[in-house]
Amino acid sequence: MVFETPSNDLPSGLKTEGPLQPPRQTPFFLSPSVPPPSQPPSGSPAAMAPAAVLEKPTEDQISEDRMETAECVDRLSLLRSMPEAAIECQVCVVGAGPAGLMLATNLGRWGIKVEVVDDRADQTPVGRADGLQPKTIETFRQMRLADPLLQRGVRVYDIAFWRSTPEEPLHRLGREVHYPPVIDVLDPYILLVHQGMVEALFIEDLKKRGVEVRRNHAFDSYSVCDSKGGPLQVNCRANVTQDRKTLLTQYLVGCDGAHSKVRKSIPDAKPVGMSQSSVWGVLDGELQTDFPDIWSKTLVYSQEHGSILIIPRERNMTRFYIELKAGPKGDRNQLGQEFVMQRAKEIMAPFEVGWKYIEWFGRYQIGQRVASRFCDNHLRAFLAGDASHTHSPKAAQGMNTSMHDAWNLAWKLNLASRGLAKQTLLASYEEERRKIALDLVNFDYEHANQIAGGDAVALAENFKTNVRFISGIGAEYGENAINMVEAHSWVMGEAKPGCLLPPAKVTRYLDSNPVDIQLDIPMLGQFRIYLLMWDVHQSRIFLETFCQAIASPDALVNQLSAAASVSYAKQPRVPAPEDIYLRPERYTAVSHLFTFGLITTMPKSEIEVSDLPALLQDSKWTFYLDDIPEQDTRGTLCTNKWLGSLGPGEVAIVNVRPDGYVGSIGRWDSSIDDAGEEAAKWLDTYYDRFLQVPAAAAS
Repeated sequence: MVFETPSNDLPSGLKTEGPLQPPRQTPFFLSPSVPPPSQPPSGSPAAMAPAAVLEKPTEDQISEDRMETAECVDRLSLLRSMPEAAIECQVCVVGAGPAGLMLATNLGRWGIKVEVVDDRADQTPVGRADGLQPKTIETFRQMRLADPLLQRGVRVYDIAFWRSTPEEPLHRLGREVHYPPVIDVLDPYILLVHQGMVEALFIEDLKKRGVEVRRNHAFDSYSVCDSKGGPLQVNCRANVTQDRKTLLTQYLVGCDGAHSKVRKSIPDAKPVGMSQSSVWGVLDGELQTDFPDIWSKTLVYSQEHGSILIIPRERNMTRFYIELKAGPKGDRNQLGQEFVMQRAKEIMAPFEVGWKYIEWFGRYQIGQRVASRFCDNHLRAFLAGDASHTHSPKAAQGMNTSMHDAWNLAWKLNLASRGLAKQTLLASYEEERRKIALDLVNFDYEHANQIAGGDAVALAENFKTNVRFISGIGAEYGENAINMVEAHSWVMGEAKPGCLLPPAKVTRYLDSNPVDIQLDIPMLGQFRIYLLMWDVHQSRIFLETFCQAIASPDALVNQLSAAASVSYAKQPRVPAPEDIYLRPERYTAVSHLFTFGLITTMPKSEIEVSDLPALLQDSKWTFYLDDIPEQDTRGTLCTNKWLGSLGPGEVAIVNVRPDGYVGSIGRWDSSIDDAGEEAAKWLDTYYDRFLQVPAAAAS
């Protein structure tokens, strides 16, 4: 029984045999012909489409469409025939800050043709954002980019509170653990690294894949081709000569900051919110001081002079956020570096404060704003990062939230660019990330006011209330097309649709290595489908019928995988030199769209890889033993942590999105004859909500 390759254009599967295999069918990821998807059931969005949409177009309508298409083609032909032809890509990213580079790095890795334009001559040299929260550290671990940051950054585990009044000299009020054990994360600290270091990491990764940032390119405008399927025309001005540059792109993403020109180009995408009257100064430099808590995150409040937030930084530096009392706008230009340094000394008295050098000085006014739209009406132009939301920097959220906007959008654009995504998938970006932005500015408003007010008790309570959100793991999405909540409920664990997959420790069967299961599979733009059970032998019939069902020609998972194989054969992921060690092909042996993982509590001595159905044999690198609870962050089994409980004969399936969020969870009694087939239908139902087989593949 060997996986046959029907076409030379498709990658071959692994060749394996097993004693418990049913008669082999053509494996789903190599189906030689993919039938069109089955008709949607009555009541589905497609079945309920308005009658007007289904009417046969008149000859006049056809003629008008042809004219529009002809005009679009003529304009594109003209652009392509100019002395300097337009640059063509699938995704154009405007802005090479952390959000834009996070987006471009993932798209570039996954084989999407991406162009990044930025109006600056170089990456961020000094200043700006500086803190990575636990969830962001996890994201960098998943991307295999965390090590350089962990080696160079400063880790902050606690917060100290100080206060002075005219009656009382400056004194410490107390300390708090920054991320108490109630927060279930691998890295319970803030990692302080300069924004430029983060940008450099992305830029280096992009270069490995042949992508260079187009510097000194200022976004000017974009226009939509008359034909809805045609590319967007993006107009830029390059260099001091203001040469006109044109890009043709399928999608445009504005990551160009608080004063985003892309946002101004999208109808109805207006920043909504308010500014506060207070002005804050920021100083980065190496201190000379006898203040004892300089290596903790510290809030110092002086009733007479205002507040300072102290943040330890890399290279022996310290950042001061210094409150400058509000005054008329005309006075703000006088609030220069010397004034701010003097104010810092006054707030910190009687401790001595001096600087060996100042690397960066900035001044800003706090404002909380969220764009009314994060995309255009056609789901072709999007906003991410500061272009879509702004707030104060003192909660160390800006760079983190911005990069997770891009993290959320990247995998959706990858699938859309390959024709595998329904419009509902792209629409979920605004729905999910605008909710997070609103949650953030509401928290930030209270947090910034409490820092300015110096109320340590209120600040500590506010922090405790919002600590899950601040860490990043509390950024949760509601029910939508990609977060499917079942009507019936079970005893639920910590894995829930719309929430991040909780960390868990398991043993990888093949080499007996203990691994963090949420990190073990590299981020390749795939969905992860975990099957959990106590006893594989007891669930053997379920597994066999399940694997047969999803490998059948009529299964949507089959059809999607076949279409993805064709897409990735034509437009493959772009390798990097380190792939020889990471071996990403281990996780695409079955499908370029799905990675299947099996988790069981059985002892290794009682199970062999050959005992598994063929599909799971080919997924042998994601076969895990749930047997090391003592190494877990909670001291519990992965199965219990994720599911709360699982009966002896039950099988659970956890669908995990490419960004690490849980999409859906289902359970079945493996003793029921057709349970495996029902599970396969459930899987198809979930993915049919937002994925599609491209028309070319279906035909």
